[in-house]
Amino acid sequence: MVRDDIVGCSKCPRLRRWCAHAAMVKVARFRHQTYWGLPVPGFGDPKARLLVVGLAPAANGGNRTGRVFTGDPSGDFLYPALHRASFANQPTSVWRDDGLALSDAYILAAVRCAPPDNKPEPPETLRCRPYLLREWRLLQPRAVLALGKFALPAMAPTLFNV
Repeated sequence: MVRDDIVGCSKCPRLRRWCAHAAMVKVARFRHQTYWGLPVPGFGDPKARLLVVGLAPAANGGNRTGRVFTGDPSGDFLYPALHRASFANQPTSVWRDDGLALSDAYILAAVRCAPPDNKPEPPETLRCRPYLLREWRLLQPRAVLALGKFALPAMAPTLFNV
């Protein structure tokens, strides 16, 4: 299963160290929370026509909550927009088990671990690409929404090599 392979991935030692570090040395506002601290799988409707692709989980967002764009400012923008467009059942997302459900949409990150300074190295991006390709093939979406200047170049080889 792709999800299990992603969560169990250890191909990028620098990123795994950073995720573990961020989970141990927490920002003050989350000091009492248990961090996910593992690679973050995609989530959403397995029959989705829309695939939303971001850069990577935030150190104190997806790395904390276990779901990309959850519990960070980018999700505070994305989820209300998805809700208004009827892709999400609620406009907020604070934790992976908060009741958020996506309809006809699936969200993932091009890099599955939170990178230091939000900057993955090219080899790290390449090591995550097989997961992206596997999910792409399983979903066969009709549309891709690439968020940010990193997501589209990370996604492009997948789009043209399917």
